[in-house]
Amino acid sequence: MFEKLFEPLKIRGMEVKNRIVLPAMGTKMAAEDGAVTQQIIDYQVARVKGGCGLNLSEVCAVHAPSAPRKFLALHNDSYIPSHRAFCDAIHEAGGKCGVQLWQGSLAASMDPKARILVASDLNVHGYTIPAVDVETIEEVVACFGAAAKRAVEAGYDCVEFHCGHNYLPHSFLSPAFNHREDAYGGTFEKRCKFPLDCIRAIRENIPQDMPLLMRLDAQDDYLENGLTIEDVIRYCKLAKEAGVDVLDISRGNMITAGLKYEVPPIDIPKGFNVDNCAKIRKETGMLCIAVGRINTPFLAEEILEQDKADLVVMGRAQLADAQFCNKAKEGRLQDIVYCIGCDQGCYDGFTDPGVPFITCMRNPYLGKEAQDQLIPAQKPKRVLVAGGGVAGLEAACILKQRGHMPVVYEASDTLGGQFVTAGRAPRKEEMKAAAESYGEKAKRLGVEIHLQTPVTAQLIADGSWDEVILAIGAEPIHLRIPGADRSNVYNSHDILNKKVKAEGHVAVIGGGLVGVETAEFLSEQGCQVTVIEMMDAVAKDLGALRKICVMESLYMHHIETVVNTSLKAVSEHGILVEQEGCEKEIVCDSVVMAVGAKAREHEALVQACESKQLPYHIIGDAKQARRALQAIAEAHEIARQL
Repeated sequence: MFEKLFEPLKIRGMEVKNRIVLPAMGTKMAAEDGAVTQQIIDYQVARVKGGCGLNLSEVCAVHAPSAPRKFLALHNDSYIPSHRAFCDAIHEAGGKCGVQLWQGSLAASMDPKARILVASDLNVHGYTIPAVDVETIEEVVACFGAAAKRAVEAGYDCVEFHCGHNYLPHSFLSPAFNHREDAYGGTFEKRCKFPLDCIRAIRENIPQDMPLLMRLDAQDDYLENGLTIEDVIRYCKLAKEAGVDVLDISRGNMITAGLKYEVPPIDIPKGFNVDNCAKIRKETGMLCIAVGRINTPFLAEEILEQDKADLVVMGRAQLADAQFCNKAKEGRLQDIVYCIGCDQGCYDGFTDPGVPFITCMRNPYLGKEAQDQLIPAQKPKRVLVAGGGVAGLEAACILKQRGHMPVVYEASDTLGGQFVTAGRAPRKEEMKAAAESYGEKAKRLGVEIHLQTPVTAQLIADGSWDEVILAIGAEPIHLRIPGADRSNVYNSHDILNKKVKAEGHVAVIGGGLVGVETAEFLSEQGCQVTVIEMMDAVAKDLGALRKICVMESLYMHHIETVVNTSLKAVSEHGILVEQEGCEKEIVCDSVVMAVGAKAREHEALVQACESKQLPYHIIGDAKQARRALQAIAEAHEIARQL
C-alpha cells in the first residue's frame, strides 16, 4: 500500500526513506532571540518518529538587522549550538533535516524593531518603505552564504532557499514588486540577479554532495503584472544552473487575497496546486515537491503515481497527527486523524499575538509533545458524559484510553453535534467527515454510547457515577422581537440540517460565520439572499484566510450584505430594520435567524450533581459557545486530569 509514497529517494548525497516532507511552518516556538528551543526539537522529533522522510526547519533568518524576534535565526555563530542540537535529535530519531534560509521582507514587520527590506519603494498605510540599497543587497547575499556555512557546521542534511511568498528574493524576481531601474531590476534577467546571487552564495558554502532546495511560488496570484508560470519556469532553469536541485512549488503572497494559498483553508480544493508543480517539473526536468492541501495518503500516492511530483509536502496533515506517516504505511487508515483545513490553531494561532504557539483543533497537544503520553488512571472511574458532540466524544475517548469507563448519552439520534451541522455548509464536507470520525473512534475504543437519550437530573441521581462531564452544547439564540414566531421564520441550524426549507428572497439575520455560510447554502438552493448584520462588517469572527474565501464566495453568489443594520421586527411582507437611526422595511419571503448560539440550560443537571456530591465539569459550548478549537482542547485537558 502506497508504494510510491514510501519509496526512498536519493538527492545528491542525501537519501530520504520516503517521499513525505514536513515543510517549514511558523510555530512561534523559537526562543525570543531566535535560537532553537527544546519545544521545537520535541515537536519535530515527534514527526520523525511518526515516519516523516524529510523535516525542514521553520523559516530561519539570515540577516541580523531584519531578523524578527521569535523567529529562528542563523545570522551569527552563536546560533550554531542550538541548531546542532536540533540536527542531532532528528538524526538520532532516524530522520533527515534541512534548514530553510529566509529574508522575510514585509514579514519582519511582526517585530517593530526589525528592519523591513523591500525591492522597491512601497507605500503602506500612507508611509513609504524605501527600496533596499545596493550595499544592503550585497550584504544580504553574503548573509545567505554565511548562514549556509553555519548550517553545514550544525549538521543539516540539506538547505532550502526561500524564494516565494513575496519575501525579499521573490519580491526582486516579481515585476509586481520590483520596479527598480538599476542592475537589480527592469528586465527579466536583472530581476533574477538577486535571487540567483543568493543561490550561488549558498551553493559555494555547502558541500558538493549536499542538496539545495528552493521554495517558490508557481505564479503570482491577484497581482497586476505579476509572475506567470512561464516566468517561473524560465527562472527555475537559471536556478538549476546556479546549483538548485529540488523545487518546492508553493503559492501565495502577503499583499493580496493570494494569501489564502499560503495556508489554504478547507474552502480550497485538495491538491489545488499540483498541476502547476507537474508543469514546472516537466518543463525544467528538475525534482519537484508538490504543495497544497495534500492531506491523505491516497492523494499523495496518486500525485506520485501520475508522475506529477517527486515528493509531497504534508505539513498540517502531520500537525493533526504526528503518527500520520506510520499509520499510512502500516495501513491503519481508520486511525489517522486528518487535518480538515480549519486554520484555527495553525494560521490563526500564528497570527494571534495572544496565542503563545500554534496548536491544532484535531491535536490539542501540538507543541506539548514532551507531555503527550497519556497516563493510565490509577483508579478507574465510571464517568457520565452528557452530550455526544465533538467535545463530549473527545473527552470520552481520552478517558477510555486512560482506563476509565465513560458512558456517553446523546439526546439526538446521531453523534457529532454542531460539528455535523457546520459540515453541511458549502465546501465543508471534510468537517462533517471529521465529526463522524469522532463517533467512529469512540465506538472502536469500546465507549458505551446511548443515542436519543437526553441526560436528566434523574439519570444522574439514579446512576452509579464517580464523575460527570456536562458537554450538552449550545442552541441557537432566539430573538424576542415582534413577528419572530411567524411561520416563515427559521433558524440557521434547521436550515443547514434540512429540517426546514426557506424559499424565494431570504433575509439572513446575522453576518457571522454561521450566517454567511447559511447564506451560501441558501444561495446554492436557488434562493436570493440578503445578509443583515448589526456590526460594520460581515464574517468578523472568521480567521483571515477563511474570510477571504467566504467573502469571494458571497460575491460570486451575488449575496447582498447590509451592515450597521439591526432587526426590529418581522413583518407580513419582510423585515423591519433600523439603519443609521432610520427605520425601513426590506421585502423578503423568508427570514433565517443566525444571530449566534448560547449554552444550553444545565442548572438542573448541576444541582443534581451537587446534591449527590458528584464532581462535575462543564465543557465545550455548554460552558460558552465558541470555536471548536477551544471546546475540543478543553475536553481533552479535562479528560487527562480525571
